Amino acid sequence: MDINSEQLQEIQKIEELKRVVMKKIFTKESLERMNRIRLVKPELATQLELYLLQLYQAGQIKAVIDDERLKMILDSIVKKKDFKILR
Repeated sequence: MDINSEQLQEIQKIEELKRVVMKKIFTKESLERMNRIRLVKPELATQLELYLLQLYQAGQIKAVIDDERLKMILDSIVKKKDFKILR
């Protein structure tokens, strides 16, 4: 995969936007939890970031997300992915 300078700049721009938005919507504790999640399960952190960015852009995040609310959001995301087929 060959990335040119325009694509690299676009990726950097998106990453900077994510950082700015995450600092706006998270408390210190929830931001720390998000960073720990990123270390352990990077794919879950990415999914959560995209979900929260969509909510933020749609204007559906009205208040700062504290640690307890982040736990509830994480729980709902993990439950959606956790399914079993019983025979």
